Amino acid sequence: MTTNGTSSEPFSPTEPAAGFTHLPFPPVTKSHVLNCSYHSWHPKYRAITPKARLVPLPDAFLTYLREDGIVLPPEDNDNPEWSDADSGIFSGADAEGEEDDDDQNHDPSANWRDTHEAIEQVIEELGGKVAPKLNWSSPKDATWIAATNSMECQTPNDIYLLLKSSDFVTHDLQHAFDDTVEDEGSSSTVATTIPYHLVLRKWITLNPSVEFRCFVRNRKLIAMCQRDLNHFEFLFQMQDKLRQAMQEFFDIRLRDTFPDPDFTFDVYIPPPHDRVWLMDFNPWAQRTDPLLFGWLELLTLPEPAGLDAETTTNGSGQECEHEEDEDEDADTIEIFRPEFRLIRRDDPEAYGFTTPQYSAHKLPKDVVDATGGEGNLREFAIQWKEAQRLAEQQKTEDSDTE
Repeated sequence: MTTNGTSSEPFSPTEPAAGFTHLPFPPVTKSHVLNCSYHSWHPKYRAITPKARLVPLPDAFLTYLREDGIVLPPEDNDNPEWSDADSGIFSGADAEGEEDDDDQNHDPSANWRDTHEAIEQVIEELGGKVAPKLNWSSPKDATWIAATNSMECQTPNDIYLLLKSSDFVTHDLQHAFDDTVEDEGSSSTVATTIPYHLVLRKWITLNPSVEFRCFVRNRKLIAMCQRDLNHFEFLFQMQDKLRQAMQEFFDIRLRDTFPDPDFTFDVYIPPPHDRVWLMDFNPWAQRTDPLLFGWLELLTLPEPAGLDAETTTNGSGQECEHEEDEDEDADTIEIFRPEFRLIRRDDPEAYGFTTPQYSAHKLPKDVVDATGGEGNLREFAIQWKEAQRLAEQQKTEDSDTE
């Protein structure tokens, strides 16, 4: 991966964390997690996010999501008179079939019908196609079960199917406050109350090559990288433009307005790459995927001395541009450039092997811990690539010998 930032050497995730027995994260409070919830930040940044609507979720709907099994409400276009009069396959003509028919006609939305109808209305309002999301997570790990093999949903049942099949959504419902601490001066009851919302974003086909994750520490943008772990050659020709766009977006829109000093945010910069869209916020916590970085690196990367990474002042107090000047008499300072990482063609991250996307999130925690963590997993990927190369080389040599 390329490292065009301030560090002189690329970070090796396999290096020991000298001097640390654990990652030096500041305590993650429940309010910080709530500040990263879509319902919390969307009203403030609505003008710079893709068009979306939020539907508050009652307890009855949350109970439905937590229940085992997938039972969907009957569709409006279902015809109860559909049957095969000769075979009785669909009519359930025998006594046992009558009980089965009752189960099939069960409407789980009966206790949250207002929510169901609100979802239908939002889908129609947003053009008939939406992408669903809960407070923090999208059910991207469940697209395998969708007819479109994507996040595109045209009916409420499309949404329910994705939500109930997603481990990411289950984490939002069951583990939102894992590894967090209470806020000072707040009662436990208030701190643990989560106003769950269903976020329905107008469906657009996103280009994954121009989605990026940015890392903010002490209200300073210190690092950024692509989100999709594939090689895109064209990004290298425009990385300076992209870095500047993300820096300016952060300075103007987010630096002084987000309530916490440490956080990560995701952006989308579609062609012609002159406008940045805010997609999401994520907690400054180990649960957030650092992608092309390691968390120890992000916690220890250098940062600009002041809040403003764009300009400094010279000895006379006059503002000056952060450009390196060959004139030694000019009292200028080189601009701080956040670390910006892209996948090179020969990087191990560019090799997807044969595993489906998001399959790594389904590994049991004890399996990941047994490997030694993220660094050892990446080292394993490098070793696997080398083993494949040696195997191919040996196969070629054996063919030549024969």
